[in-house]
Amino acid sequence: MGLSLEDDHEAVLGQIIETLVAEAVDVLVIAGDVFDRASPPNSAIRQFNRFLKRVAEETEAAVVMISGNHDSGDRIEAMSVFSTPSRALVRGIADAVEAPLVMRDAHGEVAFSALAFSYEYAARELFGDESISTPADVIAAQIAAARAQVPAGARWVVVAHAFVAGGAVGEAERALTRVGGIETVPAEVFAGADYVSLGHLHKPQEVGAHHIRYSGAPLAFGFDEAGQEKSMTIVDLHAQGSDIRTVPFRPLRRVRSLTGSFAELLAGSPSEDFIQAILNDETPLIDPMKRLRAVYPNACHLTYARQARAPESRAPGAGRAAIPPIDMVGDFLKVMRGRVPDATELALVANRLHTTQVAEDQP
Repeated sequence: MGLSLEDDHEAVLGQIIETLVAEAVDVLVIAGDVFDRASPPNSAIRQFNRFLKRVAEETEAAVVMISGNHDSGDRIEAMSVFSTPSRALVRGIADAVEAPLVMRDAHGEVAFSALAFSYEYAARELFGDESISTPADVIAAQIAAARAQVPAGARWVVVAHAFVAGGAVGEAERALTRVGGIETVPAEVFAGADYVSLGHLHKPQEVGAHHIRYSGAPLAFGFDEAGQEKSMTIVDLHAQGSDIRTVPFRPLRRVRSLTGSFAELLAGSPSEDFIQAILNDETPLIDPMKRLRAVYPNACHLTYARQARAPESRAPGAGRAAIPPIDMVGDFLKVMRGRVPDATELALVANRLHTTQVAEDQP
C-alpha cells in the first residue's frame, strides 16, 4: 500500500528519548539496520538526524552505533565525521583496529567495541585473511581485533550485527550469507565480553547466554510479529555481572491478523491498526479489500483461509527452501565448466550480487 510509518517511528523515537532521560542512560546502543535499505528516503534520513540531535541536546547519553546488513556502510560511516569522540562511536565500515569508546563509572572503565556489519569478501581484504568464508569467520576476526584494543581491567561491551545460533528469526530478516552458506554465528565467539548487544533479529531475545541479547526492532515490520511486545533493553553493568530489563514501547498503531467471514470482519470495531485479513469465506469476493478499508483504513493484506488448506493450488516450488543466488551461480558454473568455482571467482560473483541488491533497494 505504500503506507508511511513516519508517525509511528516518531512516536517510538520520542519514547526512547523519554527513557534515556528518565533512566539517566549513559550510552545508547544502536546495533545496525538503522534504515531498511541502502538508499532510504530523505524523510527517513531527516527524521533520524533530528532524533540524534535530540539525544545530543536533551540527554547525557553517549551513542554507539553500527551499520547492519540493510544499511549502506558508507552512509552510516559518514555520520561519524562530526561526532564528538568522547561521546560517540559510529562505525559504518569494519576496521582492522577496532578502537573502542572507553567510558568510566564507579567501578572503573567500560570499553565499547562497535563491530560494523561486513561481508566475507570485504573482511578477507581488510584482515588479509583468505580463510574468512562465513559470517562467523568475519565476527571472529573483528572480535580478535577489538579484544586487542580493550584496556587492561576494563569491562567489555561488544556491539555486533549477526545471526547468532539459536536466535528466533522472522520473515522480515534478510539473509546475511554471501559466500558459502553457513549463516549463523556461535555465541562462543563473544567469549570474554561482559555484555553483547546484537542487531539483526526483530524479536527481543537472549541467545546462548543471559548477557548476549537482541533488543529487537522498535516496531513490528511483519504480520509474523503480531502480538510481540517491542521494547528497549536497559542494562545496568556492575563490577561483576549485569542486570537486564526492558522498557516496553507504546506503538501508535499495532500489527494484527483478523480471521473470520467477510461479514464478521466488516462488523468489527473500526481500527487504525495495520490489519491482515484472513477470510473464511469459501467463494471469492469482489474487491473485498476496498470495502474492508472503510472499517480498517490501514488494512495491508488479505488472504483466504482455504488457500492454506489447498497445497495443490500453490505455484510449483512453493514451500521449498529458496536457493541462495550465490549457490545457483556456483552450480551453473560447475555444470558449464566442469569444476567448482574458486574463492576468488565466488568473491567476484558475490560482489556483483551485492551491487545488484543495493540497486534494487533504491527507491
